[in-house]
Amino acid sequence: MARYFIGLFFILLIAVAGASQDKISIYSPEADAKTEIAEAVARAKAEHKHVLLQIGGNWCKWCIYFNNLCTNDTGIREFLSANYEVVHVNYSKENYNPDVMASLEYPQRFGFPVFVILDGEGRRLHTQNSAYLEEEQGHSKKKVLEFLEHWSPNAFNPEQYR
Repeated sequence: MARYFIGLFFILLIAVAGASQDKISIYSPEADAKTEIAEAVARAKAEHKHVLLQIGGNWCKWCIYFNNLCTNDTGIREFLSANYEVVHVNYSKENYNPDVMASLEYPQRFGFPVFVILDGEGRRLHTQNSAYLEEEQGHSKKKVLEFLEHWSPNAFNPEQYR
């Protein structure tokens, strides 16, 4: 009888874990990505920031890992807030955002998540394959911060290099 209850416990645990994963909702297939990007660009211009597009889907565990790192790590979260407007752009069977992907020169070719940096005018500055930011079971805090620093507005300031 004890084996029965232990087995039932593990089945319920797996079911709960599976159900909780379905509730992860970082990306919205219904979102108007063009409008969200345009609004982020306008805010970035006004605040002298850049725009970080994180392209992926709720189905992508590495997208969730990256978001969790950026949300939970104080240093990364503060650096992002000071230097970037962040937009999560959905790419899933519900909405591949084909017009947005075309306008960004098809970043999905690098896999997911993929990151695109725009300036305050909406010009694409860089597309980053997330594989270069990964280590073992997630993303490297050091590599992520280095990436964000290298593409931040201050990195484009000529005074920085005198």
